[in-house]
Amino acid sequence: MKIFEELQQRQLIAQITNEQEVRELINGGKAKFYIGFDPTADSLHVGHFMALCLMKRLQMAGNKPIVLIGGGTGHVGDPSGRSDMRSMMSEEVIEHNCECFKKQMERFIEFGNDKAIMVNNADWLLKLNYIELLRDVGACFSVNNMLRAECYKQRMEKGLSFLEFNYMIMQAYDFYYLNSHYDCNLQFGGDDQWSNMLAGSDLIRKKTGRDAHSMTITLLMNSQGKKMGKTASGAVWLDKNKTSVYDFYQYWRNVEDADVLKCIRMLTFLPLEQIEQMEKWQGVELNKAKEILAYELTALVHGTDEAEKAQAAAKALFVSGSDDENMPSTKISSDENEISILDVLVECKLCASRGEAKRLIQQGGISIEEQKISSSDYKLTKDMLNKGVKIKKGKKIFHKVYC
Repeated sequence: MKIFEELQQRQLIAQITNEQEVRELINGGKAKFYIGFDPTADSLHVGHFMALCLMKRLQMAGNKPIVLIGGGTGHVGDPSGRSDMRSMMSEEVIEHNCECFKKQMERFIEFGNDKAIMVNNADWLLKLNYIELLRDVGACFSVNNMLRAECYKQRMEKGLSFLEFNYMIMQAYDFYYLNSHYDCNLQFGGDDQWSNMLAGSDLIRKKTGRDAHSMTITLLMNSQGKKMGKTASGAVWLDKNKTSVYDFYQYWRNVEDADVLKCIRMLTFLPLEQIEQMEKWQGVELNKAKEILAYELTALVHGTDEAEKAQAAAKALFVSGSDDENMPSTKISSDENEISILDVLVECKLCASRGEAKRLIQQGGISIEEQKISSSDYKLTKDMLNKGVKIKKGKKIFHKVYC
């Protein structure tokens, strides 16, 4: 099966500007394509994971990726899918985040001569003259069309800053620049980026008369329609210092039954024939599918050795809760002789807030050393923390706290 057809079978393709031309490009290994990553944090997260896997699939099929780090667009912030304006980042923070992204991407993409390249749009966007940009690029955009774009619609009532309004123009200019300087002929992104991406294809056509194509991939949603990769305490990060390898493994091990085969199809590199057999699995067999999903994705991000450790720890903890060596742990710093369990649950990121922690305790969802606690007034003593305290959340999540 050729790569375009495989992407279809994996249900990754959402929208496309010219299916036949794009099919010929990527099946023939002639696509020089880019995906952009704005450095909004010091680590990539699961939301970026599908894009990285897509780049890997396309590179394996002979196409050439251009990884675009948004050191320039990061100064503005993409309004797509947001209800408020992003916090402004300093240049130092943006540069630091870009460096962190580069190191993580090397696990997925092969860089080097005649392979993948990495560029930073700060190299051209920060040098633009405002008046020249308005005359040269701004004249190609219809404000009416921009206001109809989904990425702006949802913000119109709550307020859209003029700064964010320019994001579409900057993203379109990126594609135009890459097309002019690197022969980039195709751009990919999430299906929430469709308006911005079409703007780039249109700009190239108006400025050069050449065709360049856009294609979006289906955002990975859970069965309730929420983006995958979110937990009560925030995003699931690819940096093991922000999300431990065990927690990363457990996130995928605990996906809903309705989502597991969808995740396997869209994110893993298992053969489609094997996945089709797995789609017949039901009941207890779905637990095996979840283990396969968790292992495959953990191996992709952290390597097979770490994936095997996480899998072994998860099995040991599930059976007896006794594997302290690989159990996620948090050091609690406090001068007090007693610490509220609510504060501890928030500190070790088992709950996002004290209110959530209180509700979880009231529902019987927290155990200390295998003993369920019923009061949110429960406190851990300094003596207990010196020895190390094992907390169990629900049936499957274990965490050790100590001081």
